[in-house]
Amino acid sequence: MSPLIRARFDRFRQNKLGFRCLILFLTIFVLSLFAELIANDKPLLVRYQQSFYFPILNDYPETTFGGGFETATDYQDPAVKQLIQKQGWMISPPIAFSYQTPNLSLAVPVPSAPSSQNWLGTDDQGRDVFARILYGLRVSLLFGFALTLCSALIGIMVGAIQGYYGGWIDLIGQRILEVWGGLPMLFIVMILVSMFSPSIYWLFLIMLLFGWTELVGLVRAEFLRARNYDYVRAAQALGLSDQQIIFKHILPNAMSSSLSQIPFMLTANIIALTALDFLGYGLPPDAASLGELLLQGKNNLDAPWLALSGFFTLAIVLSLLIYIGEAARDAFDPRR
Repeated sequence: MSPLIRARFDRFRQNKLGFRCLILFLTIFVLSLFAELIANDKPLLVRYQQSFYFPILNDYPETTFGGGFETATDYQDPAVKQLIQKQGWMISPPIAFSYQTPNLSLAVPVPSAPSSQNWLGTDDQGRDVFARILYGLRVSLLFGFALTLCSALIGIMVGAIQGYYGGWIDLIGQRILEVWGGLPMLFIVMILVSMFSPSIYWLFLIMLLFGWTELVGLVRAEFLRARNYDYVRAAQALGLSDQQIIFKHILPNAMSSSLSQIPFMLTANIIALTALDFLGYGLPPDAASLGELLLQGKNNLDAPWLALSGFFTLAIVLSLLIYIGEAARDAFDPRR
């Protein structure tokens, strides 16, 4: 690790609020990555007749545990539980429901209020809200991370080329960005998404089509300023190629201001995905989604736990990202 990067990281750690928010955000992210170990309708481990089975990794027919059907085992079936407990035991996750598993043992109408069995209640199809939040949060974060990374890479490349070469390349690029940036992104994304069958890959490509412009202006300004520095002119005089000057000399110095914007870009992408899901133009209907949970809250005003669960989940995650972004912006400030 270079002394400059180490100094900036130490400066980031000195911001106690931002650093603690980073630790909390990473904890939430890691928990969402292992959602199957926390909320699942399959046991984590089954011991039956002196043999061990891992249902979360493999599907086993019911005949494996003494049942009479060759179909996949339903571990929520009381008869199957009794068969396993007679000759073994099983370890279940804390939440015995996956994001698509309805609670068939409910004695009240759905959506049902929070209980010891369903910590945050159930939705209008009897599915556990906590499980859907956990899985939906993972989808939102992974989608946001991938979209932010790809958008940043494209934006940095375009901004670097515009700023380094200038002239007519910069002029044409700026005119294209002005037109592209003036388009109503949300409405065009809704129109394009509605033209195809629901797919997370189409949604990703369409949102990337409009999301890569975020860093162009910032990187362009850094390159316009840096290309007149003495070390760049010296590199040109020594006969270094444009690629070497851009990637080895200017870009590392210009990355500091760009990296500080990553948390804010991630926040914007998560909000955009949630908005599209809320409007029905986002992820496929069978996917766990925070936007779909908020939509259920709007359609079921007599079940406030739906809207409150989705709202507080988004509020906590987005607030953490904003504090992390503020701390990163201070840490990577080139004036300090």
